[in-house]
Amino acid sequence: MIRYWVFALSALSLLSACEPSSDDSSRPATSLEFPRADRPVSGLGATEFANEDTRDSRGEAQKVMDLAAISPGMTVADIGAGEGYYTIRLAERVGADGRVLAQDIDREALDRLGRRVERERLDNVSIKLGETDDPRLPDDSFDRIFLVHMYHEVTEPYAFLHRLWPALAEGGQVIVVDSNRPTDQHGIPPLLLSCEFQAVGYRMIEFVEKPDIRGYFARFERQPARPTPNSITACALKKKD
Repeated sequence: MIRYWVFALSALSLLSACEPSSDDSSRPATSLEFPRADRPVSGLGATEFANEDTRDSRGEAQKVMDLAAISPGMTVADIGAGEGYYTIRLAERVGADGRVLAQDIDREALDRLGRRVERERLDNVSIKLGETDDPRLPDDSFDRIFLVHMYHEVTEPYAFLHRLWPALAEGGQVIVVDSNRPTDQHGIPPLLLSCEFQAVGYRMIEFVEKPDIRGYFARFERQPARPTPNSITACALKKKD
């Protein structure tokens, strides 16, 4: 049975703040004003999460787009687009009056996606190269921003989410699909996900367990204001005694 959870603030008592490491030598200079993630980060996975026919046999994209209430005319960003599984299907759903921006940090994957977009003549799709700590999206532009099976690979989540915040249009939402696994095993526990988003100025408004899409669905909206970088406190799951 699908369960719908809305996370109360009290649930965040399961998380604690920790002092970030003082070794910033491996971090981008553009991230140093933000706390480092106090958790492991998964290495980059394949740009194709699973065979598209297999994913379609589960109805994955249709179920996620239905949950996200994607409709014709919307403007959507697909972050970590990879080979374009969601990009192609979002383009069909939003139609000629909508727009889809496919973004990734893998230039070769974007080149392949670009050739696919041209081959399928998707005039409502554009492609953009992002950075590890900055999705580089235009402000006030997107009704939905998709982060599908990729957030656990973001090495600078606080910088990334802070710079994502202005890209949402009024009433816009961030859609996360991920797995309830440790962050170094290509997943992220839901409470940790919620805490990290809340720390940067978002609020979780829906959570759905979805084994049929190999994970869960979470929906966030932005709060009226986002915190300054130096006021953000990193989240971490409490270690068991």
